[in-house]
Amino acid sequence: MKKIVSILVLVFAFTLTTQAQKKRKDQKPKLSVEQQADLAVKKMTLALDLSKKQQNQIAPLIKAQASERKAAMEKRKKARINEEKPTADEMYAMQSKRLDNQIVFKNKMKEILDATQFEKFEKMAKRRMQKGKQMKEKDAQKKRRMSREEK
Repeated sequence: MKKIVSILVLVFAFTLTTQAQKKRKDQKPKLSVEQQADLAVKKMTLALDLSKKQQNQIAPLIKAQASERKAAMEKRKKARINEEKPTADEMYAMQSKRLDNQIVFKNKMKEILDATQFEKFEKMAKRRMQKGKQMKEKDAQKKRRMSREEK
């Protein structure tokens, strides 16, 4: 009898936890491309001490980047729903395009920012990349742990 009660308590606790996590994901605010770009420019202004002219030059670059990111995300969502996986050639094309866009963005930022601002910008980008890698590693560890538990 005690075993059944303890199992029921565990199942109930697990159900509540997963429901709370789902609700948290649904509550994330969906910002528009303009809002995302505006916030990004303001953060960069604080970090790099940008002038008004620099802000006006950077804003369209950030907006274009955010809209491309949003379009790519929608494309990936549709592919995930249809359970389609890209071929090796498609993956190469996507990564090549992404890297080309990064090169163009970096060159434009180099033209807009002065030397010290660009140096700070580079450091910020490296930190962002490292943070992204850490998040990917944590996600991969979670997936591995979950797959082991299922077996």
